[in-house]
Amino acid sequence: MEKKALQILKQKYGYTTFRKGQVNIIKNILAKKNVIGVMATGGGKSLCFQIPALIFSGITIVISPLISLMKDQVDSLKILGIDAISINSSLSKEEFFEAYSKLKTKKIKLLYLSPEKLENKKFITFLKSLDISMIAVDEAHCISQWGHDFRTSYLKIPNFINALKKDIPILALTATATPKVIKDIEILLNLKNSTKYVDGFDRKNIFFKVEKNINPEAYIIRYIKSHKEMSGIIYASTRKEVDNLYQYLKEIKQLDVGKYHAGMSKKERIISQENFLNDNIKVMISTNAFGMGIDKSNVRYVIHRNIPKDLESYYQEAGRAGRDGLPSEAILLFFEEDVNTQEFFINSNDIASDEFIKIKRTKLDDMVNYAYLESCYREYILKYFGDKRIKNYCGNCGNCKNAKDIEDLTIDSKIIISCIGRAKEKIGTSTLVNILLGKVDSKIERKGLNKISTFGLMKQREQNWLEEFLNFLISENIIELTAGSFPVLKLNKISFDIIKDKKKVYRKINETVSLNFYNDPLFKSLNNIRKEISIKENVAPYIIFSDFTLMEMAEKKPKNRWEMLKIKGVGNQKFKNYGDIFLKAINSFSNEELEILKIENFIDEKYLSDTKLKNLKKNLNVNLDINSLKEILIKNLFSN
Repeated sequence: MEKKALQILKQKYGYTTFRKGQVNIIKNILAKKNVIGVMATGGGKSLCFQIPALIFSGITIVISPLISLMKDQVDSLKILGIDAISINSSLSKEEFFEAYSKLKTKKIKLLYLSPEKLENKKFITFLKSLDISMIAVDEAHCISQWGHDFRTSYLKIPNFINALKKDIPILALTATATPKVIKDIEILLNLKNSTKYVDGFDRKNIFFKVEKNINPEAYIIRYIKSHKEMSGIIYASTRKEVDNLYQYLKEIKQLDVGKYHAGMSKKERIISQENFLNDNIKVMISTNAFGMGIDKSNVRYVIHRNIPKDLESYYQEAGRAGRDGLPSEAILLFFEEDVNTQEFFINSNDIASDEFIKIKRTKLDDMVNYAYLESCYREYILKYFGDKRIKNYCGNCGNCKNAKDIEDLTIDSKIIISCIGRAKEKIGTSTLVNILLGKVDSKIERKGLNKISTFGLMKQREQNWLEEFLNFLISENIIELTAGSFPVLKLNKISFDIIKDKKKVYRKINETVSLNFYNDPLFKSLNNIRKEISIKENVAPYIIFSDFTLMEMAEKKPKNRWEMLKIKGVGNQKFKNYGDIFLKAINSFSNEELEILKIENFIDEKYLSDTKLKNLKKNLNVNLDINSLKEILIKNLFSN
């Protein structure tokens, strides 16, 4: 059985080994034991039931709370050549009966169900007629009222399991659960003698940090601009906050963002979600209504504009970054007044018991303590979930960064402040950048700004760095930007303190996620191909191949089928579907690189020195000047 599981993993999914947690869970499920599995987001929970489903003779039922997750997983399975369907409230009557017909053929291996469907007695009677081999309960923490996302519909699951009267294994899976919630899952699902597997909660690839009392809009703008090739989620606590931030970023700052909250129509939410999943927009601004079950693997950052209600919510939402295992960031912007909003939500629950309200307040206190923390953020989170593997220092959070990672940018700041002053505080950011880089335009020349002493003083800096640093200075209130249609830069007390050497400007060097492969030409080419295929097949791009898989293709440049199948995430079926397309792109790119290298070497070695060009001119007996001869040679080389 275990050998068969490994064979499926390689052939279908394109991986050679299971993760430790997957091995433990799959082994027990194949032995027909009940299992409670707690694995961090991105830990590969879906394989824990998908692979046993392909080994068992009958059908596996997967109970999931979100339609979007069902669609993603069914789309992914179909691409792998696995028969799967979902039944939920989004289906039309025709689609519903079509799903019924497919189930009767006994070819379907996985059936995804929303828990609400378990309230229909006729439907349960139909399910009892199927050959069910296993039941998987995803997001199992939803059954516990002490969890962060309690769903009353989940309380119907135990009745459904009992009604089947079959001795089949039950797998309960979740990413975030305290010991109390795990116990609740066991009792409520009646999982007697169950095997529990609690994987480490640590998400090593995520950099955690907290920013206190900064200008949130300026910070978010700066961050989005410096990560413009990357996908991210920005969470806000209320619909009004989402609408305001969306309007400011989208309509005023012209940034590529979408929004999502329960106050939007169903159609609007679906369109917004699909645009984000399909990479048509890079950033989603949302309440916590968006995200659970979203399987998008290439979210690079999650920013919380307001403090969440508890650490369970925060860790699950933060965990939507970096599901592919690549470096990502989780950033909390903390303001004391936001705590009042969460307290209002707790106190406005009229039907909650005093004990329930007390627990919710304690959880909020834990979240506030996290925001004020001066020690390791990661250690605090892991201790909360009962995982004590990290002691004092993780090396990958805002509080664990060493002093050597701090850069003194006081001189750069002085130049910028001086330039604003010499321009009489009447210029905007784009004009300031051009002055500092030494670029002359009509406005600068007309106003004589090219003659001030700071003109060109920062021409050694890149424009992107300078623009991003200006946003940093604004967010830190070192300089100010006025409101209105034509905002200009102004100085303040902090500006003058820096000029007078009363204050210095420090900044963390490695403050942002750096993923160089997003700018790699081959990665971009493969990314474009993936996008074209996703549009043609009407699925999200990451379902075709993950960013991690494309990155490995760009790095290793496989030349044939055998080398391509060694790339993580490329199995037999995916190679059959897409392998030749991506191989052709990689090989043609490699040939193009080789040709350019040959041309550059040929020109450098044989012709570009003036002496060699003069000799060639003399031997050919031509009247052309050297530069004209050089142009003809290069043109002929490229045309050949």
